[in-house]
Amino acid sequence: MRTVGVEEELLLVDAESGRPLSVAARTLQYAAEAAEPAEDAGDASIAASGEFAPDEVPGGSIEHELQQQQIETDTVPHTDMAALGEGVRAWRDQAITAARRAGARVIASGTSPLPVEAAIVGKPRYLQMVEHFGLTTTEQLTGACHVHVSVESDDEGVGVIDRIRGWLPVLLALSANSPFWQGEDTKYASFRSQAIMRWPTAGPTERFDTAESYHSLVSAMIASGVIFDKGMIYFDARLSHHYPTVEIRVADVCADAADTVLIAALCRGLVDTAAAEWRAGEEPLALSVAMLRVMSWQAGRFGIEGNLIDPQTLAARPAREIVADLVDHIRPALRENGDEELVERQIAQILERGNGAMRQRTMLEKTGQLSDVVADLATATAGLEG
Repeated sequence: MRTVGVEEELLLVDAESGRPLSVAARTLQYAAEAAEPAEDAGDASIAASGEFAPDEVPGGSIEHELQQQQIETDTVPHTDMAALGEGVRAWRDQAITAARRAGARVIASGTSPLPVEAAIVGKPRYLQMVEHFGLTTTEQLTGACHVHVSVESDDEGVGVIDRIRGWLPVLLALSANSPFWQGEDTKYASFRSQAIMRWPTAGPTERFDTAESYHSLVSAMIASGVIFDKGMIYFDARLSHHYPTVEIRVADVCADAADTVLIAALCRGLVDTAAAEWRAGEEPLALSVAMLRVMSWQAGRFGIEGNLIDPQTLAARPAREIVADLVDHIRPALRENGDEELVERQIAQILERGNGAMRQRTMLEKTGQLSDVVADLATATAGLEG
């Protein structure tokens, strides 16, 4: 059974006003002080300093992100989704506890509902990014959920990437959790998906066919001087440059950790299904990058409230029908992994109560205050709801 690990980009906000707060360094310091010595690879035992080299510990940390108002958590790999959920919640709890000591709350949101000013972490790499990419860097305060699913080889990984492209917008629609930007309603369910497209390597990719073709493109991008290294490959799905995984990067970070686990289970089902198709010699869907961009835009704009574009027919159909098609497409893998009931239950909940974007807008309609939206996000992130 394939292992799955999750990275979550979380925002640090002022406990009173709800505005993003530049306390990442202090939060990480407090997290490191609270961490027990790492004696094994379990989530709760990994020190939270983020100083581990990637090849030494496969996940399990709290780390800096680009901005001082943000941190990133990541779990160790799991095969069991219940254990993965425990890991996601445990790292959120550690982040929340450390942030509280720094005078902040933690929210899982694709963007800050309230206005924010840039506060770049003073690492040489990040400062170089500011110089090179300008406003794209300084305005980049977004929260994504990245899912790592193990693969046997780069060739299998590329075969998977080629075959999951058309289904990734469905993950975006389900996870969409970023309707506000600089204090305004953007009309998008996921404005993060728009902001991320400013980067030159972001978004959907063409069909690669072979690992050699994939690596040749990455090498050419780096050689161009436009990007610095493999870490700046921001494809919707990419080969990890640290681990033997496909990293699926299209989802917004979810306020509810149960939705995070859903996205992870769907990602593993997609990878299992695509790998089987690749081994059987089945051709990927014939989808151009231009059409994939249209499909992603539709998902980011409307989430699950309108139509999505069917990756098999390119017809616009109600989102809940396309979501059902995705589940049917990967159902054998879900059943084999023991994830079918979890996926069915959590999707039903999202379709009934709405995704994160719908939740944020509902709270604003109730109170008229974006600060209340932030407070509600903090409650959901901490899992304190009844």
